[in-house]
Formats: sequence, C-alpha cells, structure tokens
Amino acid sequence: MTASFSNPYVDKRRVVITGIGAVTSLGNDMESTWAALIAGESGAGPITQFDPTGFHSTFACEVKDFDPTVWIEYKATRRQDRFMHLAIAAARMAEADSGIDIASEPERVGAAVATGIGGLKSFENCVQTLDTRGADRVNPFSIVQIIPNLAAGWVSIELGTKGPLLSECTACAASNMAIGDGLDAIRLGRADVMICGGAESPVSRVGIAGFGAMRAISRRNDDPKRGSRPFDAERDGFVMGEASAMLVLEELSHAQARGARIYAELLGYGTSSDAQHVSDPDPTGESPARAMHMAFADAGIEPEEIGYVNAHGTSTPVGDTAETRVLKLALGEDKAYRTPISSTKGATGHCLGAAGAVEASFTIMALTHGVLPPTINQEVADPTCDLDYIPNVARHQEIEVAVSNSFGFGGHNACIVLRRWRD
Repeated sequence: MTASFSNPYVDKRRVVITGIGAVTSLGNDMESTWAALIAGESGAGPITQFDPTGFHSTFACEVKDFDPTVWIEYKATRRQDRFMHLAIAAARMAEADSGIDIASEPERVGAAVATGIGGLKSFENCVQTLDTRGADRVNPFSIVQIIPNLAAGWVSIELGTKGPLLSECTACAASNMAIGDGLDAIRLGRADVMICGGAESPVSRVGIAGFGAMRAISRRNDDPKRGSRPFDAERDGFVMGEASAMLVLEELSHAQARGARIYAELLGYGTSSDAQHVSDPDPTGESPARAMHMAFADAGIEPEEIGYVNAHGTSTPVGDTAETRVLKLALGEDKAYRTPISSTKGATGHCLGAAGAVEASFTIMALTHGVLPPTINQEVADPTCDLDYIPNVARHQEIEVAVSNSFGFGGHNACIVLRRWRD
C-alpha cells in the first residue's frame, strides 16, 4: 500500500508547539507525569470516586490529589463537570508554559478542546436527582455541565480566547483531531495561536459498568498496576483513565517574533474512516494506514524518516493485533520491524477523548529529551504483535521525526506527525 496524497499546504504557514500542560494519573503537571512515565510507573489503582463493589472492574487510572480551585474560582467550579476542571487546569499550564500573552491579541488565539463522552458524572447526578427528588430539584447548571463542547467553552472563557472555538467529540481519536484542526486553522490564517487538546473524566458508575459490560476493560482486579498491558499476550482489555493535556500551537514566525521556546514542529495530520463497525477496528488495517499515509504526505516525509511511533495500543485483544497490522501496512513491513514503537496507555490507562493529546505531549517530550517511553507490562510475547514495542524500560535514543496514532469507536482514525525542533 503506497501513499497517493498531495499536500495542499506545501507553501503555507509552519506550525510549532510552544507550550504543554497536562493533568494525568501519573502527575498533576507535565514534569511529574513525564518523570513517572519514563520510570515505568503505572497510574492505576482501586477506584475512589464511587464504591465499585459488584462491578466487573474495580480499578482505574484516576487523577489524584487534584484541587480545581488552584486553577478556577470556587464558584465557577460548582457549575462545571470534572472533565472541564481538568481541561482548564491543563490549558492554564500550557498557556503559562508558552509565555503567550492572549490578552494582547485575543481574536488571533483560538481553542480546540476534545472529549469522547463529556460530563458523564453530571449526567448521572442529574438523572439520580430527577428520579429521587423530582424535576424541580434538578440542578439548573446540569445541561452546561453535561454537554461536550463546554470544555472548549470554558477554556475560551477562562483564558480569554476569541478566535476559532472548536469541540471534537470523535471518541478516542478526538484530541488528535483537535490538534489536526488547530494545525489547519493556523495554516489557513484563521488564527496565529491555537490551544488544542482534550479532557476526559469517565471514572463513574455508568462509565465503568458500560465498558465493563462490553468486556472492553480489564478485570485484573487483584493486580491493577498490571491491568493495562498493551501488545502483551495476556491483555484482557484497557484500564479506564482520566486526564487532560493541552498544547499551544503557534505559527512559526509569530513564535519567533516573541522569542518563544519551541518544543517541536507539527508537520502533518491525516484522518480517515473505517466505515465498517461501531467498536471493532478495520480488520484489514487499510483505513487507519490510509490516515497515516495522508499524514506522511501532509508532512512531506517518507516512512523511512520516522524514528518513533506512539501507538494507540489500548491493551484490547483485537485492537492491538489490528494496529500491528496497520503499522506494517503504513510503514512497510521491513521499516515497521526497525521502528521503535510504544503504547503509553500501559501507564496512563485509556483516557478516551483525551488520549491523543496526552500521547502527543509524550511524543513531543520524547523528541525533546531523546528518551522513548516504555510499553509497561509487556511480558508475554504475542505472535500477532511482533514489533519493537520498547518493553518495560525507557530507551535513550535521539529521534528527528515521530508519529502519534489515535483510533476511535465508530471508525475514526487520526494520525499526527511531529519533528524535533532545531534552531
């Protein structure tokens, strides 16, 4: 399978990453998250946000010791769902990290904030109140706590952005698509800066019960930290994760004019649809591979240039085998065997709509620091997953170009290409 895509943006504006913010189960900022990831730690543990007694899965990758009032006025926090709290905190961190002065040009700064589910906890609370206390006692802020676009809305309100405001809700590909849409907004001149990422807080009764009923999540309740095991022969499903990560995307000359520190360049984006099943991946691998080829063409690179892939790698029996097939199709079989690949979901769990942004931030850190994060808990070889998945121990290796994949329920596929920044 060969790429047959042209790049309409060859002569368009270049886009770089100048800020990163993150809140994950590994840490409440990017620095602590990255340190834990590289050390091979897991964010999994017993669920604390509700009593999971009687559930098939009783553990998750929860954000710990997070106080939203550090980032948001207390009164406002009571009108928001937890996924919005995480989004605002990560966005404020990214803003501070970039040093961007949004107030000086708010019309040229936009936001694209994704989620896969939205305010699931608030939805549960609304229904419980309705059933037990009646319609008159439902929280008047329930709807604005539930609807997915309000993470983007609140980020814009809190940071004062007045440029494009986008909200992707495309399952587990959502925040990769938010990053891709931010790239296009800057290339097309609709903004000079875009704050892009995703947020998810799905550790709730409905979330755990629903995914549990699908047998999508691990039932390794006696050993939570080894529950997420991407590409391992004994994987039995993903571990639910909550997180938010945000990137500041900036037009290159705009960043240079203000002397910004640049992490990496965002080279390309590709997306496609499987059009075949609501939850299972394309069994041929052709549609996700097409998204990857589209991203390569958009970036103006050849597969041989790719030094690392952050895989979607959810730890599901079907998904990891399918992605191995995708990588062989997209890279070419010989190159696939020679390319370091890891799934960081072994450490963070599957953060659904936030996963792409979390993993994009890890990919940027790998480019910046010359350290490739490990796939933890990969212990038993699976002959259907036979590539170099950087098992268990981080690898020190300088790379120039890296790829991050995200694939979602409904057949959504998204791939981004990043390049190490050199002055």
